[in-house]
Amino acid sequence: MDIIVENPHNINSAEIVVGIPSYNEADSISYPTDVVSRGLVQHFPDKNSVIINVDNNSPDNTKKVFLSTPTKIPKVYISTPKGVKGKGNNFLNLFKAAVELRAKAIIVVDADLKSITPSWVRYLGEPLMGRFDYVTPIYVRHKYDGTITNHIAYPMLRTLFGLRVRQPIGGDFGFSGKLARAFLSEKLWNDKIANFGIDVWMTTIAIARRFNVCQAFLGSPKVHRAKDPAADLSVMFKQVVSTLFDLMTDFEYLWKDTSESRPSSIYGFGLGVVEKPPAVSVNTKKLMSSFTEGFDKFGKIWEKIIPMPEYLELQKLKSSHHIDQFYYSSTLWARILFSFAVAYKNNEIDHDELLEALIPFYHSRVLTFVNRTKNLETRESEEYLENINRIFESEKYFLLERWNERILSTKMFR
Repeated sequence: MDIIVENPHNINSAEIVVGIPSYNEADSISYPTDVVSRGLVQHFPDKNSVIINVDNNSPDNTKKVFLSTPTKIPKVYISTPKGVKGKGNNFLNLFKAAVELRAKAIIVVDADLKSITPSWVRYLGEPLMGRFDYVTPIYVRHKYDGTITNHIAYPMLRTLFGLRVRQPIGGDFGFSGKLARAFLSEKLWNDKIANFGIDVWMTTIAIARRFNVCQAFLGSPKVHRAKDPAADLSVMFKQVVSTLFDLMTDFEYLWKDTSESRPSSIYGFGLGVVEKPPAVSVNTKKLMSSFTEGFDKFGKIWEKIIPMPEYLELQKLKSSHHIDQFYYSSTLWARILFSFAVAYKNNEIDHDELLEALIPFYHSRVLTFVNRTKNLETRESEEYLENINRIFESEKYFLLERWNERILSTKMFR
């Protein structure tokens, strides 16, 4: 079945494309659509622009709401066929549309944004008019929003590839037409990337393929439909982490030789943002029970994956009765994550089962962070996260030694 396209203005070329991926966003998509249009008119009045809603055939009238939102900028609706879902599939349609329209710059914003301003269009778009090919956002987020970013995606990508990109899966990006063509030519594409793995895939490809990457201050906090990290995010978690682990194998020839990280180029200014993002509530009791119950559910798998000294440390935490005092070191967290990456690469355990077994550790890590930062302001929490990232980098030798073990033992017996 072919994709569905509604192009009421018969747009056949555009210098700037703004994509809004969606599935069932009828109650929220009108606002970012209106703001994006105003941003394009205000900041790029001399550019030929279009707003594209890349949708998953939403049954809730997302298409109708999007197309009927009054805008000065023309709009196009593109959808996957009925029954085909996935954020990555929406992005794939966006890549193809951008290349077909010969776009120079493509900007993407989430459909559930409540804090977007017209300036976001400028900050994500202007670097693409110069030498940059990929723009990631810098914005204030609540310290408990974006836990997969904070505790997995950011420290892992920074440690692996040596570039500090604070929001590698933030959802709001800019990329060049050249990079859109490169995305379409990549060989690694699977069901995980076609869904929630898309953001980490795009960021990693941009870094690993040596495109010019920068971060841009967006000037206001990210306010969207935030999720409690204790809620069931298992599908998203597994797709993001699986994609990251797959990319580690594909690009091991690059990250093995990267010894330290450096800041990426930063566009704009900090702007002295003082607005506070809305609070994110965390069910710490649920996080704790996930970890303690994990010993019964995944204990045998954990013993296979995690080296004995680290596993013994974890066993001591099993009997911890004080949820608000639960804690383990960032060194131990880094080694757990590295060990799971190695086991994934070696196909020691079914991948889906392995990723399920990692979730209790993710929960326990979030609980540790909550306990350590509950009395800290956003800036102080960010400084604490920076220290965690430096610990990850210092433990990279552990990853390299374990990653190379199978290679060395294989060569020895040839």
